[in-house]
Amino acid sequence: MSKPLTLLKLGLLLILANTAWAAGRGQLAITVVDRQTGKPIACRMHLKNAAGKPRRAKRAPFWHDHFVFPGKILLDLPVGNYTFDLERGPEYVTRSGHFRIDNFADDTKQIDLARFVDMAADGWYSGDLYIRRRARDISLLMQADDLHVGQVIGWWDRKAEPLPKEPLVRFDENRFYHLMAGGRHTPGTTLLYFNLPKPLTEADRPLMEYVLKARENADAWIDASAPFWWDLPMLVAHGQIDSIQVAHAHLCRETVIGNEADGKPRDRRRYPGAWGNSQWSQEIYFKLLDCGLRIPPSAGSGSGVSPNPVGYNRMYVHVDGEFDYAAWWKNFRAGRVVVTNGPLIRPTVNGQLPGHVFAVEKGQELELEIGLTLSTRKPISYLELIKNGRVEHSIRFDDYAKSGKLPKLTFQESGWFLVRAVTDLPKTYRFAMTGPYYVEVDYQRRISRQAAGFFLDWVYERAKQIKASDSQQGRKELAHHRKARDFWQDLVDRANAD
Repeated sequence: MSKPLTLLKLGLLLILANTAWAAGRGQLAITVVDRQTGKPIACRMHLKNAAGKPRRAKRAPFWHDHFVFPGKILLDLPVGNYTFDLERGPEYVTRSGHFRIDNFADDTKQIDLARFVDMAADGWYSGDLYIRRRARDISLLMQADDLHVGQVIGWWDRKAEPLPKEPLVRFDENRFYHLMAGGRHTPGTTLLYFNLPKPLTEADRPLMEYVLKARENADAWIDASAPFWWDLPMLVAHGQIDSIQVAHAHLCRETVIGNEADGKPRDRRRYPGAWGNSQWSQEIYFKLLDCGLRIPPSAGSGSGVSPNPVGYNRMYVHVDGEFDYAAWWKNFRAGRVVVTNGPLIRPTVNGQLPGHVFAVEKGQELELEIGLTLSTRKPISYLELIKNGRVEHSIRFDDYAKSGKLPKLTFQESGWFLVRAVTDLPKTYRFAMTGPYYVEVDYQRRISRQAAGFFLDWVYERAKQIKASDSQQGRKELAHHRKARDFWQDLVDRANAD
C-alpha cells in the first residue's frame, strides 16, 4: 500500500470519528426572562443527566452542582434526558422541568421566572458575608441570585489576591461587593474581617493581637463564621465580635455539614440528626442574648468551600430611604436584620423593626403585638415566638394562615424575643429568623445566671486545652482567657434572672 493511500485512509477515519461524535450530541438554546418585564435575567441552573449527575455549561461559572448565566445560554450536551431547576434567589419561583437532547438537535426554549416578593421594595436588602468565588465572576453570581451586598474573601491567613484598585465595587445600580473581605482560621476559631483597606496577612500573630490589628481601622467589622468556635466566649468578653453567623456555611441547600470541627461539640443526644448543628448554633446565640449582650445575627453561604450557591444563606437588612453600602452596615449594626436560607419574613412589633429596645417603667406590663409579612417558595411548617431563649408560642403555619395573627407577648421583666419560621425537611435545616428585639424594665437588661455560667464553664474548658500546650503563645492566650473568665464571673454575680 502506498503512503498517499495510507494518509487518505487515515483522513477518512478522522472524518468518520468526528461525525460519530457530532451525532451523539445536540444543542439547546435557553433564554430566561422575567415574567413581569419580559427581559432576560441572570439566573442559576441545576442541570442533571438521567443518572442524576450535575452537568456543566461551557463558559458558565460552575460550582458543585450548578452554574449561572446572564439570561441566555447555549447548552451543548450528549444525547439523553435531562432535568433542571432554575432559580434566582429566594424571591423568585423555582422553575423545574425536563428535556431530551436528540442527535443533531438544535432547539430553542424560553422560560420565564416569576418574582413573588420584592424585599428591596419594602426596604429589605440582601447580603452574604462569606463568598469564596473568583472575583471576575462575582457580578454575575450576585445578579443570578438577586443579591445586593456581597463580601468576597480576597485573603485568607497568609494568602492574598492582588490588591484591587477599588476594593468596593458598585454595579447594576444598587448592588455592591467588597474584595477586601478576609478570613483567618486558628485552632478553635474562624473569623471573617470586613471593610479593611488591605489584607491582614501576618498569620503568625496570636489571635487577639491579630484582632486588635484589625481594629486599628475604624471601619473594621469582625464576624464569627459560626457560634460554636472554642474562642467565641473569650472574644465576646473582650468586645471583639460585631456579628455571629447563625445561618452559616454548615447549612447547605440539600444537606447539613453536621460537625463542629474546631468548635465546642454539641451533645448529639440533645441535638441529633440533620438539624442538630443548627439547633446547637442557635442555642449558643440565644444564651449570648440571655446574658444581656446585643450582637446581631448574620449569614454566609460559604460558596466556594461549602456546596452552596452564592446567597443561599443570606441576611436582609432594612434601610429607610436611599440604599447604599454604608447605610446597609449602619442599619445592620442597629440590628435591623433577618437571616434566612428559605422563608422570607418582614417583621414589625408595635410598628418597630428588629433591634428596637422597648423601655418599660418598673411595675408596668408591656404587651406586644407582632406583625409579620411572610413569603416562601416551600411550605413552612410552623412559626415560633422565642422569648428569653425558650419557645413561648409554637404555631402551625396552617393555623396562622387562617387567622393571619400571632399571639401577643407580654413582659413584666426585662428580656428579649424574636420570631422564627421553620420548614420540615429531613435532609437539611431551612429556616428564617428575625434579629432580636429587647425589653428593658427600669433601664435594666436581663442577665441570666444560667447563661452566664454556661460561658464561664466554656472559658475554663477552653483554658485547659490551651494550658496543655504550655507554649509561650499559649501563655499569652491564657491571659486573655483569664480576663474573659472575670467578665463572665461578673455577669454571674450581677445576674437578675435564673
